[in-house]
Parts: sequence; C-alpha cells; structure tokens
Amino acid sequence: MALQAITVPPANGEPPQGTIVILHGWGASAQDVLSLASFIDLLNYQLVFPDAPFPHPYAAGGRMWYDFPSQFSFQSTPEFRTREDLSTSRERLLDFLKSLPATTGVSLSQTILGGFSQGGAMTLDVGLGLPLAGLMVLSGYLHAPIVPPQTPIAPILMVHGTQDLVVPLAAAQQAHASLESLGATVEYQEFEMGHEIPLIVLKKIQSFVEEMLPDNK
Repeated sequence: MALQAITVPPANGEPPQGTIVILHGWGASAQDVLSLASFIDLLNYQLVFPDAPFPHPYAAGGRMWYDFPSQFSFQSTPEFRTREDLSTSRERLLDFLKSLPATTGVSLSQTILGGFSQGGAMTLDVGLGLPLAGLMVLSGYLHAPIVPPQTPIAPILMVHGTQDLVVPLAAAQQAHASLESLGATVEYQEFEMGHEIPLIVLKKIQSFVEEMLPDNK
C-alpha cells in the first residue's frame, strides 16, 4: 500500500521549484508536523508530510515507522535493520520518494528529506542512498549501522537537544561520527532544548533549505 501524505502547495500559487519532505516521529502523525508549514517562509516550495504505515499501539491517531523493542537504548545494531516493520516502512518510503518527481514535477535533486526523532532515523535509513539535495535529522539517531551508499551523500543538517530525555544526546553524537567517517558533509549543532522543534531549529531548517537550493528563495 502507498503511503498517505498531506501536501502543502507553494504559497505563491506557482508550480513548486523545490520539495521538502518531513517525516514525523513515533506516535505522531503527518498532522502533527503539518504545523511546521506556517513557520517556514519558503514561498516557492511544496511541503510534503507522509504518514507512517503502522498505527501506534498506544497513541490514538498516532502512527509509527516501526515499534521499539523493550529496553531500546538508541544504540545502532546490525540486526535491527532486518526488522519486518522497518523493512516494510523502508520499502514504502523509498517507493513514495521515488514517485514524487512524477507527481510534483520536481526532481529528487531539488528535494530535501528531513525527519524528527524516529523520522530522523528513517531519513538516514533511506536518504543516504538517494540523489537528494539535502537531509535534515532533527533529534534523530541511527537504528542500525550505515550501509555505505554507492552514490555521493547529500549534505546533512543535524540538530539535537542537550536536554533531550527521549533520544539521548550520545545517540546523535554517534550518528554524527558515523556520517563523518563516510566523508559526509554534516552541519551538526546542539541546542539547549529537549525533544522538540523550537523556533531556533525552524530557523536552521529555513537557512539550510535556502543554502541547499539557493535559486529557489
């Protein structure tokens, strides 16, 4: 089954010059991250917010890309990669992203993929091997060691809170080190915040998009 998504067309009413895809976290939904659209001042862009394939077991209306095993420590492990729910989400998300150019008229090279928390982990899982303009990992982590892609890695923005009580700061630092070991260009920043997307992070998102797609301001 194809992923369902909420799409916000460019505010200027013109055909999109770029696409920004944002993946929600565990227990949230596309509706939750949709609120970010009103804080991102990029008139030429189409914003896309997909829903994860699986219903959350505890949060009414919430979705998830995969469930967490008990005592999950946010340390990447090779065996996690082959989980059935993660494999399903990976396949559907890849299909969704590869189909976007046909529906939006915007190539993947003009598309930025980002995600919050579990959505950030999915961004790294699928985005490293795609010819995207950039990746954004917001309070995210690696759920499995990176499989070195066969193509160049897009520039990456990573932000994390020093007071994050959900995804430990060490998990972000581990992901950052792993990405740099592959030669990836990573803009990594820690903020004094919790597990959230405050205004300072929204400003980083906007400046990163403008830097990666400078002709589309």
